[in-house]
Amino acid sequence: MPRKNIYFFYKYTFYQNDKTASSKIDVLHETVERHGFTPVENAKEANIIAAIGGDGTFLQAVRKTGFRQDVLYIGIDDDRFRGLYCDFQIDDLHGMIDAMTMEQMEVRKYPVIKVEIDKEGSFFCLNEFTIRSAIIKTLVLEVFIDGFHFETFRGDGMIIATPTGSTAYNKSVRGAVVDPLLPCLQVNELASINSNRYRTLGSPFILGKDRKLTLKMAQSGNDYPTMGMDNEAVSIQHVKEIEVQLSDRHIKTVKLNIHDRRVTNLA
Repeated sequence: MPRKNIYFFYKYTFYQNDKTASSKIDVLHETVERHGFTPVENAKEANIIAAIGGDGTFLQAVRKTGFRQDVLYIGIDDDRFRGLYCDFQIDDLHGMIDAMTMEQMEVRKYPVIKVEIDKEGSFFCLNEFTIRSAIIKTLVLEVFIDGFHFETFRGDGMIIATPTGSTAYNKSVRGAVVDPLLPCLQVNELASINSNRYRTLGSPFILGKDRKLTLKMAQSGNDYPTMGMDNEAVSIQHVKEIEVQLSDRHIKTVKLNIHDRRVTNLA
């Protein structure tokens, strides 16, 4: 069945208060309607979800619409800088329509992280899961891989990133850039302490798609960590155990089918 129902996700307050930005949204609606697409007001009715903004807005769109498996997600930048998830620009609508109607695009499937906290609730992340100390005191975590003790970590926290998330927060702390087509997790330390008592690997490491990472909080008075799912905080206290692994979900996104874009996706 052709994908024709399109839902636009954007920061309503900003576009309502900015006449220039608001006019661009109007033109966008007119353009897609003229080419046979139907804008819908409810995301549940859509089979295409277009996020207008940067990569942060794209992450919000995926999260707010429930990491849907039955839709295509499209990223549209509203400035001249293209993000990892945004191949299209709001000032080049005809280029976007041409790419969609003339099959100058490809569908990419990106892996999603599943995070389970104290076996009471599951969360999903497209970029990364982070756990950090919320006070001026180091965080102590017992790290297990597939149930086997790997190390005792002491430091500011950890980042667990997907391949697409490897170019974000992970890269800023010297993490590796991973091919987005490779299903895996990357675990990266934040300011780890290495001493006679605490000894960690001291570098990022990659886990295959079937591995399960378990983080157990040591009861050291730092029982209120700050946790982030992509660009949103999770307000859960007294955390004892966190399980992280790749889920069976994939986010389908539209990418321009141009060779140089395949290269810059890794930059």
